[in-house]
Amino acid sequence: MIVINARFLTQDMRGVQRFAEQICLQLKDLRDDLVFVAPDDIRLHDSAEQLQVQRIGRHRGHLWEQLDLPMWLARNGSPPLVSLCNTAPLFYGNQIATHHDITYIRHPESYSRTFRAMYRNLTPVLLSRTKALITVSEFSRGEIAGHYGYPASSICVVPNAVDARFQPFCAQQCPREAAPYLLAVSSPSAHKNFARMVAAFLSMEGLDEVELRIIGDSNRVFSGSLHDVAGSRRIRMLGRLTDEELVEAYQGAAAFVFPSLYEGFGIPPLEAQACGCPVIAARAASIPEVLGDSALYFDPLKVKDISQSMQRILRDETLRQDLRRRGRANVARYCWNTSARQVSRLIDLAFTGVRDAAVKGINPLPISQPKH
Repeated sequence: MIVINARFLTQDMRGVQRFAEQICLQLKDLRDDLVFVAPDDIRLHDSAEQLQVQRIGRHRGHLWEQLDLPMWLARNGSPPLVSLCNTAPLFYGNQIATHHDITYIRHPESYSRTFRAMYRNLTPVLLSRTKALITVSEFSRGEIAGHYGYPASSICVVPNAVDARFQPFCAQQCPREAAPYLLAVSSPSAHKNFARMVAAFLSMEGLDEVELRIIGDSNRVFSGSLHDVAGSRRIRMLGRLTDEELVEAYQGAAAFVFPSLYEGFGIPPLEAQACGCPVIAARAASIPEVLGDSALYFDPLKVKDISQSMQRILRDETLRQDLRRRGRANVARYCWNTSARQVSRLIDLAFTGVRDAAVKGINPLPISQPKH
């Protein structure tokens, strides 16, 4: 029995939760030895039903993860545990954990003092007890190994991919709105760099008909911004959207803007590319690794450079078509099933040695040679 920590099913859907959800759904089809456990306050009910999740314990959140989950594991013979988000039981040794990035170290201004202190103090304890670690990019592997001194050879790179609802590539068949718009997706964090993006957008000349549409918890993104976003008729704050609404927004956009200063991976640009939307993005952190030559890059610290990239993508239809083609090829490099098979091979090696995996068509993956 391999136990999967499914606490992510009780949380809002963001990149970390999307990774855990999609890997779990694929693992469920690949293996017959998995048990998914979660607290009682599940939000993602469809996924929980597909995974046949067992609800255990009395607590919620961190208390459930640090108390109820390890106690349940102890009562059931201390089986192997896999945690696919950034947290896991600190004092449970028989486990594989996941750490997506160290944004809280590189950009502490994006987080509360309590959050920073918790991660800085508790992450080293967790890393000291894991049999292996999963992360989502070579960039993050280097960051984690360099900062914490964790052996890079014990970190397996398992990339994100795009949910099937963002495919097939059909944007050319979808009607576009009369008013062109740039699209951005954000969480309320300073390192997402939206203040510079807004300044760049408002500085454009001769493109007054273009809108900037922002998806996410944007009511808190611009605290301290120099620009009155709510007062600009050209900037529309869309809030959180369903996946269906998000697909429509990607498909109708003239281009997707990704100005982030730091990402462990970054799923939104891939979602945009899957929907036929050309991408302009920051040349920073893992973004060039993930997007390769499929995006138009800018310096995220220079408002003028961001603005020039926006104007170029809006005025050059040939460039947009080229980036759509490159984007389609880039998205094809990533697959949730392939990523789940990497996790499955890591499970075999870390917990059971070379399992009789021939039935599932899975070969063992040496920890010292993570692949992506």
